Amino acid sequence: MTALPTHDLPLGHLERCQICGSGALRPILDLGHQPPCDSLLTRAQLDAPETVYPLRLVQCGACGLAQIDHVVRPDILFHPDYPYRSGITPSLVRYLQGTASVIVDTFGCPRGALAIDIGSNDGTLLKGFLAKGLRVLGVEATNIAALARAEGVETIQAFFSEKLARAIVTTHGRAAAVTSTNMFAHIPNLGDLLRGVSHLLEEGGVFVTESHYLLDLIATAQYDSIYHEHLKYYSLAPLLRLFGYYDFSIVDAERIPNYGGSIRVYAVKGAGRPRSARLAALIAAEEEAGINGPEAFARFVPLVEAAKLALQKLLVELKQAGMPAPGIGCPGRASTLLNYCNIDPVLMPYIAEQSSSLKLGLYLPGKHIPVVDEKRLFEEQPEYAVMLSWHYAEPIIAKLRQRGLRSKIIVPLPRLRIVER
Repeated sequence: MTALPTHDLPLGHLERCQICGSGALRPILDLGHQPPCDSLLTRAQLDAPETVYPLRLVQCGACGLAQIDHVVRPDILFHPDYPYRSGITPSLVRYLQGTASVIVDTFGCPRGALAIDIGSNDGTLLKGFLAKGLRVLGVEATNIAALARAEGVETIQAFFSEKLARAIVTTHGRAAAVTSTNMFAHIPNLGDLLRGVSHLLEEGGVFVTESHYLLDLIATAQYDSIYHEHLKYYSLAPLLRLFGYYDFSIVDAERIPNYGGSIRVYAVKGAGRPRSARLAALIAAEEEAGINGPEAFARFVPLVEAAKLALQKLLVELKQAGMPAPGIGCPGRASTLLNYCNIDPVLMPYIAEQSSSLKLGLYLPGKHIPVVDEKRLFEEQPEYAVMLSWHYAEPIIAKLRQRGLRSKIIVPLPRLRIVER
């Protein structure tokens, strides 16, 4: 086993790399002090002080990991009333349940084997394992766990830890597969998590993670995917180093479209296992793109600044013309975008969310834009609206058009464009 840096992070400002421990952190992008993106406010909370934290992207000069340099307490970020549900976005449901199917088929998980999802949310992914005949268990820290249990998905409401992993093995046995989708980059106590996963898995069992992919973040100027929940922005070189510390072998990886571009990584318990041709090709593509060094970010930052100025300019002009533009969709990334671009209710009077959203009746942190039922959008038919869920723009716009929305739709990234009626 390679000498092990600490992967259980202190709270607050970080001066060392979250994976290799190097102090050679170079600044990339400062998004200012921002509130946690999913800490939406009630009407009463608008009259109280609001806590903000530094939001800065840095990169390790030793291992290449892109990361933020401030850790917020997990119970603040993932509070009991955390308003995100994976099961309300049809395309995401298909992707997540497809993940389960791929794992079972690729790694030969037998019927009756145990699959565990860490950060299981409403149990959407685990339903895919159930459909394949596996036993399932979710681990979810927020009250969304109750929704999963109500739909027949056994779920423990807790933060995952090595201690919890040992208790699970006692009650459920070892797992053939453990998944961690769209939350593996969120974990400050990553050493605790990886020790726990290692204990959970049977020898040769597979740990599958999905995270925002640095290659896509850079290529599409996705500064809005930078927020306090996302401590790390993975590429393969740092991941290979990380899993090597814990005697896992990354055997395969693939790019997937989730969240504007993610990477799915397959790590098998046990060192020295062979790598797939697909993994080797991705490693080569990263090296060619130079994403583990400063060169790629020298192109990224001007794109971010240009996108910010273009959106600000357009929304100011529309307001001056008497056409303030509401937002469409309120993913976590909308908070980063609107706070960084200084867009408030003067420029964006409301954000429209689907009727099943847990965010209705609340206010965007920082800018206090109200989140309302999307039926208002169809009633008012504004001349322009801003697609804040731009990473799913095409299917959402198609659905909105089918339902009769006539607004011109502003897509703010990767470069601002307007989709006509």
